[in-house]
Amino acid sequence: MRKAKICGLSTPQTVQAALDGGAAYLGFVFFDRSPRNVAPELAARLIAPVRQTAAKAVALLVDPDDATVDQIARIVRPDFIQLHGRETPERTAAVAARAGIPVIKVLPVSEAADIDPARAYEGAAEHLMFDAKPPKDADRPGGLGEPFDWTLLAGRRFERPYLLAGGLDPWNVAQALASSGAPIADVSSGVERGPGLKDPSLIAAFLEAVRRV
Repeated sequence: MRKAKICGLSTPQTVQAALDGGAAYLGFVFFDRSPRNVAPELAARLIAPVRQTAAKAVALLVDPDDATVDQIARIVRPDFIQLHGRETPERTAAVAARAGIPVIKVLPVSEAADIDPARAYEGAAEHLMFDAKPPKDADRPGGLGEPFDWTLLAGRRFERPYLLAGGLDPWNVAQALASSGAPIADVSSGVERGPGLKDPSLIAAFLEAVRRV
């Protein structure tokens, strides 16, 4: 059975929509250039109902320093930390060890060779995530609503379940999962009615589409 992660949540209503729809992972962004950025204290309140379920809370960070890792671990207490920057395998392992929290490491993809570095992260991260590589002039590393060629992942095998991200929405996620073979779909902008404005009805539609795959 395929699973889904709804990323960039920022309101109680959209958190509840994700839980009601059966999301396995709920993501919260801590990156000030993102329209989905939330304060750690707000995220801690939003995560409270998640702790009453089997769903997991994920804190998205971009090249965090140790002080940021400590702050998120202390205030938010997520189940996973998602590293969405240029973190090396060594830094990925160091963040996981420092926080005592497993890591999801994001790898940007535009061609087959971009998947090859995944092997180096498998010992450091609990999960990998493959996302579309952003344009060179982009001001943030993800959440841009652009897909990559999902078939680049077809037939690939990894030590742990991985997530597919980049331009997914309720209308293309079934094809994306079938083309890639990915076990987990990640969505952010694809369930929004505007930058950072999650739509509960789109969240429900996305989760239903994943459930039907």
